[in-house]
Amino acid sequence: MASGGTGPFVILYACTMSSGDKYDVVVVGGGLAGLSAAIILARAQFKVLVLEKESYPKHKVCGEYISMESKPFLQSLGIPIDELQLPVISKLQVTDTRGNVLNTDLPQGGFGISRYKLDAMLAELVQEAGATLLTKTRADNVQWENDHFIVTARGQTFTARLVCGSWGKRSNIDVKWHRPFITEKISALNNYVAVKYHIMYPWPGDAVGLHNFEDGYCGISQVEDGKTCLCYLTTAATLHKCGNDLKRLEQDVVMKNPWMYEIFRKAEFLYESPVTISQISFEQKAQVEDHVLLLGDAAGMITPLCGNGMSMALRAASIAATLATDFLQGNISRSEMEKSYVAGWKSAFSKRVTLGRFVQRNFGKGLATALLIKTVNALPFVRKALINGTSGHVF
Repeated sequence: MASGGTGPFVILYACTMSSGDKYDVVVVGGGLAGLSAAIILARAQFKVLVLEKESYPKHKVCGEYISMESKPFLQSLGIPIDELQLPVISKLQVTDTRGNVLNTDLPQGGFGISRYKLDAMLAELVQEAGATLLTKTRADNVQWENDHFIVTARGQTFTARLVCGSWGKRSNIDVKWHRPFITEKISALNNYVAVKYHIMYPWPGDAVGLHNFEDGYCGISQVEDGKTCLCYLTTAATLHKCGNDLKRLEQDVVMKNPWMYEIFRKAEFLYESPVTISQISFEQKAQVEDHVLLLGDAAGMITPLCGNGMSMALRAASIAATLATDFLQGNISRSEMEKSYVAGWKSAFSKRVTLGRFVQRNFGKGLATALLIKTVNALPFVRKALINGTSGHVF
């Protein structure tokens, strides 16, 4: 059982390993999906290596809201959700660029927990399960050769029967592989910038807010210890218009929404600078590339305004680890594993990702967002369809 702490703990570094070490599975990227899959596979007695470019605990750009669909799965991994006394979220508030508001219930609901806390707890569980976790170790290349993988990292080479790619929204390997979303022209679904703060602010613990501003929107919800996560998304073009200055962007664009003005004016910002990420794409991605099973954001992203990105990562890990176990035990072929993973991923996520892309094109647009909020307020069945369409079943 993970202790629930987020302090430093012992992790092996690449310099302690012997080049050429052989593994059943190498997981590239130690985020939610990668760590979860590693725990399951290590508990199944496979030899597992996780390569993570950063160290734990760490802050990540994320809305930090998890749908209740993921609660049993996290508990099965060893995360004591109920003992952590996390804020339980059952309400949604959406505002348009002028501050007109929609308030509604979230039938399934969710809970708030920071990636700083959750990733560190999962990392501890990875080690307890017997996997090897190497931090500050960026994978340089993943190569398929003669029915096995060769993974290079920090000048060392590891071989594996299977590789799971869980490296997030965009990585050096995506670039090396020339994945299509990397080379797409700028559109309404790519080239976004995201910014995250932790703040102290009297935001209600049972609600998640989505506040629109010109060409973007901001999510806000509580996490552990009375802190609130504030994470906003906008286009790179909008940031460029503000001289690539976040403070100017927030003053001239984000705070034009009166709700955001009030939050920024009264909040206590807990860190000197926010966590940021750029070149975000919501374009379609493949779930398998050169026999690598891709998990989490590496396989496809749902737009943040639809929430549940964290639950998607966890569910993808569950699907992949189950199939990987069957493959490694010799029950199914590699081809069967890959086809079943793609089919399982699409069955679980395709509809909500498609809906998310549709909504993404309209949010942050003054008239379109105002009309959407008026329509949803007037037609409860539309509201219900949108909420149900972006969440999944308990797993």
